[in-house]
Amino acid sequence: MLFSQDIGIDLGTANTLVCVRNKGIVIREPSVVAVDVKANPVKVVAVGEEAKQMIGRTPGSITTLRPLKEGVIANFEMTADMLREFIKKAMRGSPFSRARVMICIPSGVTEVERRAVHDAAKSAGARYVSLIEEPMAAAIGAGLPVAEAVGSMIADIGGGTAEVAVIALGDIVTANSAKVAGDSFDDAIVQYIKRKYNLLIGERTAEEIKISIGSAAPYEGEGAMDIKGRNLVDGLPKNVEITSEDIREALSDPVNQIVETIRLTLEKTPPELASDIMDSGITLTGGGALLRGIDKLIADATGMPVHIAENPLDCVVTGTAICLEKDNLNIGRRLK
Repeated sequence: MLFSQDIGIDLGTANTLVCVRNKGIVIREPSVVAVDVKANPVKVVAVGEEAKQMIGRTPGSITTLRPLKEGVIANFEMTADMLREFIKKAMRGSPFSRARVMICIPSGVTEVERRAVHDAAKSAGARYVSLIEEPMAAAIGAGLPVAEAVGSMIADIGGGTAEVAVIALGDIVTANSAKVAGDSFDDAIVQYIKRKYNLLIGERTAEEIKISIGSAAPYEGEGAMDIKGRNLVDGLPKNVEITSEDIREALSDPVNQIVETIRLTLEKTPPELASDIMDSGITLTGGGALLRGIDKLIADATGMPVHIAENPLDCVVTGTAICLEKDNLNIGRRLK
């Protein structure tokens, strides 16, 4: 059968990336949908970046939502609608009904959750859908020797989950998944500022704080920033100054959960592969890998060398693109 296009999708809790065979990444947008709840049936009014800009600023008739939660589909219909819009942009007029699609999923998902991702892509119009586990795709995208008889360890810290796996001979030997990642970092910042300063901030502000001064370990040039929010005492707008140390304290719990997930995976790793990892180290991918000092913290906790992949945000979708270019769809799993 002749397929018109091959598409790889990193369907993430925070962001969705779409690559097209031989064209590279063509879509990079937040996994956000804005819907008109007063319409019957409910109508999608925006997806991606346009929808994200509406968060916290919509009238009562418009609601913004993330159709994926902790790496899995929380709202099937909205996910299918979002996929349809992203793929329509990526295809630019080509017939999607003859496209092959490879979608990344967390390693710890259930069969029901696998089926939901598969069916969402089918609902969006794909003819052939293959699923690949995120750690495998991330490892391929990071350039690790996954097909060789040596152990490679990957920690993909995304928006909804942190996926940790040891890979050898083209398969995952042992893996653990923690429902703690970038979104948990943002929520921890919101709760910390609420608790310490009686100030309520939104998730967009929390993300800006994380990017500006967030860290997992002390770093040179630490600073402070002014933030705005609503005073929980009198309900009025209020400014406060927060420091890098504040945010490091706020992030300590979710960061430590990720470190513990890595330690548990190492404990379950066969000795021969563990010795390989001692030499090659742990590779970090995903947006969470960009948190300042997280590599140092993990290295101190495990005694292993830790490396941040080049372009960590793109490793998962790059891995799917490599599989597509090599026609290696068998590394994924197709559901009937």
